[in-house]
Amino acid sequence: MIRHIVMWKFRSGTETEQARFLEGLRGLQGVIPQLLWSEVAANTGDGNYDAVLVSQFENMEALRAYQADPRHQAVSALCKSIRTERASVDYEYEPDA
Repeated sequence: MIRHIVMWKFRSGTETEQARFLEGLRGLQGVIPQLLWSEVAANTGDGNYDAVLVSQFENMEALRAYQADPRHQAVSALCKSIRTERASVDYEYEPDA
């Protein structure tokens, strides 16, 4: 399994777009079949980043298919228009038996 984690910093004054972006990400769950599980959250503390996505895929091919899906691309385009920074990590893991 692959865990895909992404964090973003957004430009100030884009709060409406940020909310729309996060809801758009949440809306991909159950729509794009390669996305097995995801959690999307806005930072409630004083951390360095404003929002995070934690998601799960069967393998890297599934992650790439998700990223290439036009529905993901549309949500990603909104993010690119409002973000100032992005950080991500992908790693393999074994789910608990």
